[in-house]
Amino acid sequence: MKITITGYRKEERFLQGVTNDEDTELINFLINKGLNIVPTIWNDPNVDWSSYDVVVIKSPWDYHNHLSEFLGWLNSLEKLGVKVLNPVEIMQWNSDKHYLKDLEEKGLPVIPAEYLEKGFVLERRFFDHFNTEKLVVKPCVSAGAQNTITVSKDNFNERSAEIETLLKEQDYMVQPFVEEIKNGEWSFLFFNGKYSHCSLKTPKQGDFRVQHYHGGSISYPTPNPLHIEQAGLYLKSLPEKTLYARVDGVLINNSFHLMELELIEPYLFLNGDPDLLENYYEALMVLTK
Repeated sequence: MKITITGYRKEERFLQGVTNDEDTELINFLINKGLNIVPTIWNDPNVDWSSYDVVVIKSPWDYHNHLSEFLGWLNSLEKLGVKVLNPVEIMQWNSDKHYLKDLEEKGLPVIPAEYLEKGFVLERRFFDHFNTEKLVVKPCVSAGAQNTITVSKDNFNERSAEIETLLKEQDYMVQPFVEEIKNGEWSFLFFNGKYSHCSLKTPKQGDFRVQHYHGGSISYPTPNPLHIEQAGLYLKSLPEKTLYARVDGVLINNSFHLMELELIEPYLFLNGDPDLLENYYEALMVLTK
């Protein structure tokens, strides 16, 4: 069986603050397990995708900037009959943050959101709608907090022009600013639906973005089993098993609330740990049988 682990053309900005080359460590671990693994770049025109039995979508961290091309590539893999992990249909659904509405409609705790179609205007009414003093405005297709803006009642007028310009480009979503993010964003990692480990990403003082390249810090506390169980509920709502899933959210009144369900290209915080790499390997072996 020939497997490719697919990434992207690396950009330094995504690597800041990351001490481990996770893709290389994972590939080396799997090769040492006896697997036939080849690294590829998802939009490399020279790759013959039909030569692989399995395409593992690992780190196409720039897909959101090339969405139509990325989705077309996924469709082409499906037409070739290549097994894709995670499943194509699930990644297509997960590529646009409207998926959060689907999860909320299933009764799962999700940070509330309203959606603004391309060309719409952000209105003050959202402060009252969410009963909040501050809003978060983010693209429906994005990653790494790209073009994510906070706006308060006090600075609404001065931020409006910037937000209006962004809304001319694509759909956006509006959410209340969740103060609990200052305590950190929890990331629960699951492989083949089974819990593996977690991390806690905390923003730097005065910021709300938890990503390491925005100055956020990462720790690895022992989570409450209740929160692990709550995070796992989002995966049970999916139509198929996934090789990997990162369930990101915050704790509100000691209950987990989803911010993002990462099913396309999450950093997995494996940190070269043999036990965590083994968890990934075992899930891969089950799903490629």
